[in-house]
Amino acid sequence: MRAEAFIDIKGCMSIHLMGIGGAGMSGLALLLHSMGHTVSGCDTDNSFYVEKIRREGVEVCSGHHKSHLDHYKPSLIIHTSAIPQDHPELVEARKRGITVARRAEILSSIFNGRLGVGVAGTHGKTTTSSMISLIAELAGLDPTVAIGGELSDIGCNAKLGSGSYMVAELDESDGSFELFSPAVTVITNIDWDHVDHYPTYDSVIDAFSRFVSGRKNGAPAIVCGEDEGVQRMLQSGPDKAVTYGWGSGWDWGASGLEHLSGGGVRYDVIRNGRAVGEARLKVSGEHNALNSLAAFAAAEAMGIPFESAQKSLGIFKGAKRRLQFIGDVDDILIYDDYGHHPREIAATIAAMEGAFSRSLHVVFQPHRYTRTQALYRDFASVLRKAGRIYLLPIYSADEAPIPGVSSFLITDELHSLGRSDAAVYADFQEAAEQVCGAVRPGDMVLTVGAGSIEYLSRHILKRLKEKPHSDEEAVSA
Repeated sequence: MRAEAFIDIKGCMSIHLMGIGGAGMSGLALLLHSMGHTVSGCDTDNSFYVEKIRREGVEVCSGHHKSHLDHYKPSLIIHTSAIPQDHPELVEARKRGITVARRAEILSSIFNGRLGVGVAGTHGKTTTSSMISLIAELAGLDPTVAIGGELSDIGCNAKLGSGSYMVAELDESDGSFELFSPAVTVITNIDWDHVDHYPTYDSVIDAFSRFVSGRKNGAPAIVCGEDEGVQRMLQSGPDKAVTYGWGSGWDWGASGLEHLSGGGVRYDVIRNGRAVGEARLKVSGEHNALNSLAAFAAAEAMGIPFESAQKSLGIFKGAKRRLQFIGDVDDILIYDDYGHHPREIAATIAAMEGAFSRSLHVVFQPHRYTRTQALYRDFASVLRKAGRIYLLPIYSADEAPIPGVSSFLITDELHSLGRSDAAVYADFQEAAEQVCGAVRPGDMVLTVGAGSIEYLSRHILKRLKEKPHSDEEAVSA
């Protein structure tokens, strides 16, 4: 993958992005727009990110069609991995001699020309890269940023900075993270996910090994020593790793972790076996303590003093859809989270249970047929710990259905584990009715998944505020 030709975007004044509505593509669109290019895009959905980039002056049209080539006259087409290579718009672009590239090819050309801080990992990379971005921003480094989620503190998922550093979340889902050569590499963990691209766990380990070997000469690799997948990768390299984890046995360690009532954690930071200070975070969960250790290590690699990083992490509010507080009504708390892998959902449930002594209602929308088929038993094992369990139909993410694969695989497994209350509801409206009928003051609700479920959390909040609860407003999945 590293052998692919470098694409020079300097001469491409008009750039069109297919699938511009996603977090990653919209962020790239903002970067290119800020760099002075004329940027347009198209998408099938009118997402939050589409509305945001329109306000910034980027023109976006609905759907994908080759007529866009005549309308916008681009010299470069950028597309997501979800767009098939034989799509008529891409086929026509190639016929006309228009350069066609994937998002990662363009983002890597921007990243590799700077001092790139690349954050990779199956879980936690959005939060970790957001933490590092805030630290660098408040330290006055004015970094360029490209992250797959909205930063609550900075108010964007991408920005063009004047400094030499660029902080980017690097996506392993299609292997394209191997195009990046970081000056500072962070790997939060390595798990088996994106089973449509990686047939085995070993193939994921191999991809991360290739990624870490492509960092700039002498560049540090900051890795979570606690993680099993990272441990397996370290058996074959890298030769220069900075480790982090629990206790004092790592280069960076966390000791004496405490969950703070109402949210957040604190712990003592250990550097090379010596206590150097306290970390006090507004974000909850053990996983976020580990993420912050990675951020401390990255800050040191960037030359930022510990005290500066400590202060920045103390005010870090988190990223959109990462255990995001939506609202409360009648002492019922509503949260939303992007988790779509069993390990992510387990960490989120543990974080909420650590911060609150409340009954937890979890509404889960599985993401992709392939992931559900491979991991449905693991999903059931994690979800069984919730007070009440509600499932929605699988969000396909453009995958074709697989015969016999549905959310009922998870509920059937839950029933076998003794959770006969778990059920699949047909749509958002039905799920909201069930949740609102079951919750009581003192409870909390978590909507979780990588699909369209984020809209359900706000609908539940609105519905709970209605007195009496009304069926007038419906939402569709």
